[in-house]
Amino acid sequence: MSITLGAIREAAERLHKVIVRTPLDYSQTLSHLTGNHIYLKLENMQRTGSFKIRGAYNKISRLAEADRKAGVIAASAGNHAQGVAYAARMLGIPCVIVMPEAASLSKVEATRGYGARIVLYGQSYDDAYAKACELRDETGMTFIHAFDDEHIITGQGTLGLELMEQAPDLDAIVVPIGGGGLIAGIAMAAKSINPAIQIYGVEASGAACFRTSLDRHELTSLHSVSTIADGIAVKRPGVLPWQTAREAIDDVWLVEDEDIARAMVLLLERSKVVSEGASAAAVAAVMRGNLPHRDKKVAVVLSGGNVDVMLLSRIIEHGLVAAGRHVRFVTTVPDRPGSLAALVTAVAQAGANIVSIEHHRLGQALVLGQVEVELAAETRNEAHIQDLCERFRALGYEFQMR
Repeated sequence: MSITLGAIREAAERLHKVIVRTPLDYSQTLSHLTGNHIYLKLENMQRTGSFKIRGAYNKISRLAEADRKAGVIAASAGNHAQGVAYAARMLGIPCVIVMPEAASLSKVEATRGYGARIVLYGQSYDDAYAKACELRDETGMTFIHAFDDEHIITGQGTLGLELMEQAPDLDAIVVPIGGGGLIAGIAMAAKSINPAIQIYGVEASGAACFRTSLDRHELTSLHSVSTIADGIAVKRPGVLPWQTAREAIDDVWLVEDEDIARAMVLLLERSKVVSEGASAAAVAAVMRGNLPHRDKKVAVVLSGGNVDVMLLSRIIEHGLVAAGRHVRFVTTVPDRPGSLAALVTAVAQAGANIVSIEHHRLGQALVLGQVEVELAAETRNEAHIQDLCERFRALGYEFQMR
C-alpha cells in the first residue's frame, strides 16, 4: 500500500489539467453560528459535480494499454458512476456502469451523457455491485471501486492537498464519510503537512458504519442503511480507507436526516449553493455545534451537488418543516359566513403567510354545521409557530398540526 503524501502529490500532477481547483469560500452565516471561521470547500463545482473525478481519473489513467482496450466497469447509483464515465471518455476507454433499476433518472442520463453504457440491474447497490463483478469476470474489464483502492484514495487526497495550499493555517477539516476513501485521502495529505490539524468525519445516523467500526475497534458491516444522503449510504467502510484513516481521524459525528435537510436549505438560502445530502451532512454537524473549538479556522468539505430535482424539492419542504418555516394546521369552524375569514385574519395578524387552504364540508369526524379547514402557512421559526398556536387557542379553535 502506497497511500503517502508523495503519491498524492504525484496524483495532483496527473490531475492538473483534468480537474478544477474548486473555491474555498468563507461562510459568514456558519462562522457567526459557530463562533469559528468556517470555509466551504465547494467541490460541488468540480467536473461531474463531485470530488469523484479525482480518484476515478487517477485510477483509470494508470491502466496498461491492454486493460484500456478491454475497458472499465463500475457499480454506482450516482457520483462515482459519473466520475468513472467522464474519466473513461477523456481517455478514450470503453465504460460500463451498472446502476440499480431505481436509480435517479437524472443521474442515469447524466452518466449516459458522459459516454458510458448503462446496465440497470437489481433493487440496490449490492445487486448492482454483484452484477458488475459478474460482467467483469465475463468481459475482462477492469473494475473501478468507489473507495477501496489506493489510487482512488490518493486521487481523493488531492482535495486535502488543495486545501492545505489554499489555507495553510487551517485548524480543522470536516469531511462526510461513506466508504471512507475521501476522508482517508484528505487525512493523509493534511496531517502529513500539518500533524496538528484536526480531521473530523460526519456520517448519517442511519448509515454509521465508520462510527460503529471505531466503537467496536474492528471493521464492521451494518445490516442495513437508511438515509436521504444516498452518497454516504454505505454498509461497510473500505478496508484500505479504514486502515489509512482510523488513527488519523480525531472524531466521527452522526447527524439525523432532519439536520441534513435543514443544512441543504441553509446552503441554498444563505450561500446560494446546491448541495446533495452527503455533502450537506458535514455542514449539518457544524450547525449542530459539534465543533469543539472557538475562533478556529475550519474547512467544511461540500463533496458534491448532484441531487435529483424532485428529491431536492421534497428535501427543501422537509427542511422547511424541520426549521419551523412551514406548518400545516387542520381545524374545524362553524359553517356560516365569516368563520373562515376570522381564521384567516388570525393567521394574518400573527404575520404568517398562507400558502394553501382547503375547505371540506364532508368527513366522518364532522358534525352537521361544521367544516374542516386544512391550512398551510409559511412561518419564520418554531417560536412563530407557537405564537400562531396560542392565537388559535385564544380564539377557541381546536386544531392539529401535520
